[in-house]
Amino acid sequence: MTNTTATAPTTEINVSLEVADPTGVAAAYEAAFGLGGKLTFRPAQASPEGFRGFMMSLVVDQPGTADNLISAALRNGFTLLKPAKKNLWGYGAVVQGPDGTIWKITTSQKKDTGPSSREVDSVVLLLGVEDVKASKQFYVERGLTVSKSFGGKYVEFALPDSPIKLAMYPRKAAAKDAGVSPDGSGSHGIVVSGNTGPFTDPDGFVWEA
Repeated sequence: MTNTTATAPTTEINVSLEVADPTGVAAAYEAAFGLGGKLTFRPAQASPEGFRGFMMSLVVDQPGTADNLISAALRNGFTLLKPAKKNLWGYGAVVQGPDGTIWKITTSQKKDTGPSSREVDSVVLLLGVEDVKASKQFYVERGLTVSKSFGGKYVEFALPDSPIKLAMYPRKAAAKDAGVSPDGSGSHGIVVSGNTGPFTDPDGFVWEA
């Protein structure tokens, strides 16, 4: 395990989901999560099949806040993949958006310590990759700084000022975490933009400038 703290980079990333109905899906997401401009939507170029190789994560302060967001999601066309429960790392659930994107709603706390809300502390793009060490090196060579690294199991990048954070772990582990089969093909249905692009990473995730 390495845990490296470096000078905060200037890199910021944004996420666009490719969906069949950008206007309708955007409205459902705003009603569910209230993320505003942190997430954008564009017309789908292709139809992915099965697991798309990534998951979005909403990190919140406590279980009550997680429950509020889960309930709002289910009222707005999301489906439940894994019900909310306590786990080794805290508390959380997994839902799937009307466009097929999988969302993990999680907190490191197992008990409420005050009034709950619907406030999201951070939004994280979790990439499921075939080779974590190789993907980490690929991104480091393109200017990203590693903040946490657990060998071939998990990597987190230092993006303190970015509206979306970035982390990665093995594809099979990501699918298990999401409660779905790791099988999938076709488009990822997501485009990432940032000042490190444009490029396509080893797992086919597209970054734009």
